[in-house]
Amino acid sequence: MRLLRVILARILYPVLILLAVLLLVLLGQEYRVAERIWFNWQTLRQPQDLNTLGLADYRVVIEAQAIGGLQNVSALSYDPDRKSLFTVTNKNAELIELDLQGRILRSIPLTGFGDAEAVEYISPGIYVISDEYQQRLIKVHVDDQTRFLDAADAEQLTVGLNAGSNSGFEGLAYDNKGQRLFVAKERKPVQIIEIRGFPNASVDAPKVIEVSSDQKRDAGLFVRDLSSVVFDENSGHLLALSEKSKRIIELNTEGRPISTVSLTKGSLGLRQSVPQAEGIAMDENGTLYIVSEPNLFYSFRKP
Repeated sequence: MRLLRVILARILYPVLILLAVLLLVLLGQEYRVAERIWFNWQTLRQPQDLNTLGLADYRVVIEAQAIGGLQNVSALSYDPDRKSLFTVTNKNAELIELDLQGRILRSIPLTGFGDAEAVEYISPGIYVISDEYQQRLIKVHVDDQTRFLDAADAEQLTVGLNAGSNSGFEGLAYDNKGQRLFVAKERKPVQIIEIRGFPNASVDAPKVIEVSSDQKRDAGLFVRDLSSVVFDENSGHLLALSEKSKRIIELNTEGRPISTVSLTKGSLGLRQSVPQAEGIAMDENGTLYIVSEPNLFYSFRKP
């Protein structure tokens, strides 16, 4: 009996140790531990970047305000012409216009948009809506008279990176000066794709579509997923929002993470953690807006 226990110990202990190591490696990959450690090391080793947006200085102004009558809000975009916000719902799909206090101004039914997960303002009256499941980008025109939108009537672009997955296009951001559309892929892997040539605001411009990504930038994203992105025209920086990590990361013009802030209780003056942050937007005054499933609205300003 003793001999059997010795034999089992010699076989089982190494196996258990190996399984424990594999579990730690998998957890490290899931929670992007190595990337987070590298970011912390770089932050300590290098002087603070004075060109950051100062995310840690923001304080919550509107916290967890329910948007009445909505469920499954996803994504957020600021329209500088209308001075309002747009979001989408993927259940009973609608494009929703909100005022800056999170109140509904109007709802526009969506037909044929599949799993609508993101919306982004491009230019006056022009928006792009993403279909996560089919990885389509759909250009739409919206004005005061718009009562419904049908994808069959719209210009579309299908990228098709692992299409058919629910880890697809979760966020959109537009760089007006650089004419770049940033597309945030949620997971497997976390990725920010850049598209040039769509949507094309000028009818005289050549219809050439360029799709690219930055593997070095994406490797430095120490978050478990991406749920939304927003581009700041003044600094040229990109803000990436993670629902699972409850965090915002600021990327500089080279795509390097230079600051981060948590969306958990106590951070930014929050009384409770943001439960499921799905969309982020920024206005010309630097005010940040966030929506969280199922229907919660937040705004943050610097004092």
